[in-house]
Amino acid sequence: MSDLLERLRERGWRLTAQRRVVAEVLDGDHVHLTADEVHARAIERLPEISRATVYNTLGEMVTIGEIIEVATDGRAKRYDPNAHRPHQHLVCSGCGTIRDVHPHGDALAALPAHERFGFAVSAVEVTYRGLCPDCS
Repeated sequence: MSDLLERLRERGWRLTAQRRVVAEVLDGDHVHLTADEVHARAIERLPEISRATVYNTLGEMVTIGEIIEVATDGRAKRYDPNAHRPHQHLVCSGCGTIRDVHPHGDALAALPAHERFGFAVSAVEVTYRGLCPDCS
């Protein structure tokens, strides 16, 4: 069973055939699919799944914190199942490929206290940009 399916099951989330297929499509490392890509792959497994069901399922999984919605440079939103593994993203400025990266150190510690302007900072999102090997 995939990590995402396992997390959803532990949460007691009702796993209909449609929800299961969406979760299975999102399984793996460096998975950052658009909703349309999820739908296209889900149809291969469950031909009757609708686009609306895929969009609704993705929205529910984002709301309950089991997947992350990633938006970069005005491109279509992508969905990342690695919501429970702290990481940052490396994005190709050419083709939009996204990879999960795990830099060492604490990104929050890099923000000096005088630059926090009184905020109680609870999370940091860093995006590294460049060209992938195929685009360079």
